[in-house]
Amino acid sequence: MNESILGVYGLGVMGSSIAQNLLKHGYNISVYSKDLQETEKFRLKNIENVKVFDKDNIDLFLKSLEKPKKVFLMITAGEVVDKVIEELLNYLEPGDIIIDGGNSFYKDTNRRYEYLKKKGLDYIGVGISGGEKGALNGPSMMPSGEADIYKKVENIFNDISAKSKDNKPCCTYIGKEGAGHYVKMVHNGIEYADIEIICEAYLIMKNICGLGIEKIQKIFEKWNKGPLKSYLIEITANILKKKDEETGKYLVEVISDRAGQKGTGKWTAVEGLEMNVPIPSVVEAVFARSISDLKEKRIEAEKKLKLDKMSGNIGSEDIFINNLEKAVYLSKICSYAQGFDLLSNVSKKYGWNLNLEEIALIWREGCIIKAEFLEEIASEFKNEKIENLMLGKKFSKELIDNHTKWRDVVCKAIKAGIYIPGMSSALEYFDGYRNSESSANLLQAQRDYFGAHTYERNDKKGHFHTEWE
Repeated sequence: MNESILGVYGLGVMGSSIAQNLLKHGYNISVYSKDLQETEKFRLKNIENVKVFDKDNIDLFLKSLEKPKKVFLMITAGEVVDKVIEELLNYLEPGDIIIDGGNSFYKDTNRRYEYLKKKGLDYIGVGISGGEKGALNGPSMMPSGEADIYKKVENIFNDISAKSKDNKPCCTYIGKEGAGHYVKMVHNGIEYADIEIICEAYLIMKNICGLGIEKIQKIFEKWNKGPLKSYLIEITANILKKKDEETGKYLVEVISDRAGQKGTGKWTAVEGLEMNVPIPSVVEAVFARSISDLKEKRIEAEKKLKLDKMSGNIGSEDIFINNLEKAVYLSKICSYAQGFDLLSNVSKKYGWNLNLEEIALIWREGCIIKAEFLEEIASEFKNEKIENLMLGKKFSKELIDNHTKWRDVVCKAIKAGIYIPGMSSALEYFDGYRNSESSANLLQAQRDYFGAHTYERNDKKGHFHTEWE
């Protein structure tokens, strides 16, 4: 067998899937893992055109690669990546390329990029979305690094990435340094908000409308044929069909309402604070998972903070469900607007020149937030220069024409005592952004009163301080 075009380091779920994807597209590759079980599991697949190396043969693994050597790291993000890089430095030469396909924090990618550049090696950070199935059948890919170095792997990435309906690869060069991992981080933040909003719609239908799982399932199925058509709405409809074999109940009814999280949503929330870019729907989605984790405390609080039964008084069920669909859609517009606003601001800070239209296009397939809606987002960014997605022609019209339906749903949910931080924060973001006047003039006066922080005036330039007492 000839030298391999690329080596995959790490054969966990994602690494194994990426390797199989490469092989399906006709690439001769080498694979390596320190985990013997992973290596044996991959060997048992009896796949051709692949060289498999176990933990004691990293030197042979790297010798099997054509020059310049391209090593695709598919390992857990964090310190282990730095350790593996140090190990690889014993075998690699200037001009060789390390590709990090894990969920690395973008600042770590920036640091590794600079560190390896000093040693004459090239580093590509690539955000990969789509989970196991995406990695196997075609993920959305967000690569970054030096543009000329990316050219050396561009065809490979385009081949293995997902394809849109117009057969374009869901992969594009994002920018320098850790831009790719940054975009993937924001993708995950938007994903958190999207999931939270959908789950709130489910809770509203269940607890305010009093609908059973079967009817809720049919509503999500219907929604997936309209403007909300997306992977997350699709899987929600599928989830609500599933019965539990042990109890005969719908499976969702026996799943604990304690949410997990891996941390990328938190990264996005903190980044919004550090960049001074408001992304309240992402932040609230993170905190909603934190509150869900307080299961025992919530059980006790329900006993001690028991309220009289409250009703949202929905009126016509059909009208309310239609309003709820609009509330989900408008909340989605505002949560995506927050994510893209963060991308716009970080692009200016680091000089990454992020192409927001292209980013929307590569999320159309292969990733968790894939949706028809992304075509419209790409169109908004293509056709006009807008500061915020809410100001685009189509989305601004949707918001203006339907905000009363959105408010109706949010108000009724609040009146019924339903926790809906995703929808309500999206609505507050909309109102906060569209109002030219806020209460911050009083806030500035308070800051000046207790801390002499000064304030600006709206009738003349300069910074002023008042002796308030």
